[in-house]
Amino acid sequence: MRRGGAANTLALMIKSQAYKRQGAAVTNFDQCLPEPHAQLVRDTLKDPYIFDFLTLDKPFRERELETGLLEHLEQFLLELGAGFAFVGRQVHLDVGEQDFYIDLLFYHLRLRSFVVVDLKIGSFKPEYTGKINFYCNVVDDHYRHETDNPTIGLILCQDKKRILAEYALRGMNKPIGISEYELTRALPEELKSALPTIEEIEAELSGELQGENEGEG
Repeated sequence: MRRGGAANTLALMIKSQAYKRQGAAVTNFDQCLPEPHAQLVRDTLKDPYIFDFLTLDKPFRERELETGLLEHLEQFLLELGAGFAFVGRQVHLDVGEQDFYIDLLFYHLRLRSFVVVDLKIGSFKPEYTGKINFYCNVVDDHYRHETDNPTIGLILCQDKKRILAEYALRGMNKPIGISEYELTRALPEELKSALPTIEEIEAELSGELQGENEGEG
């Protein structure tokens, strides 16, 4: 059974916006990585990430977000993009006889880098960069192979506060990206007027069904 025209317009329009999210994160890759590797890493990250497969009641906690993402790991990996391999959650680091835990740890097969993901509820805060810079240093020392590229840090928050993020990244020696995440996708204003109405979609589907019924008769 074929469904086309107005019934597919919404999905096609949303899909067409995907490219705008590539390379939009706030990063310090130009200062920490050589070209063209910096551009490759930049294009690997998105902003925002869309976690519309989650159903979390507000307010929710960071651990609930983390658990929800791992319960839908396949969709999470698809949203992250090709090349991400899951290593672990709450990865334990023992440093100076103190315990630390990385929210999520990945390895990117194309970049040949570990990727440390730190999940945050609410807006970005400058102190987040110091924490993830620390994590990247430890992962480089304890996990990274000599043939691997430097570990990448990715902070995911609900509002990246671009100006604060840019200042916070300045002077950090590890490659770090800061992106937002959304639990539902907001359709851009310029697309709303072009969408088919409910009546148009129903009329098209009704017409297709009628045609199929006549063809079966």
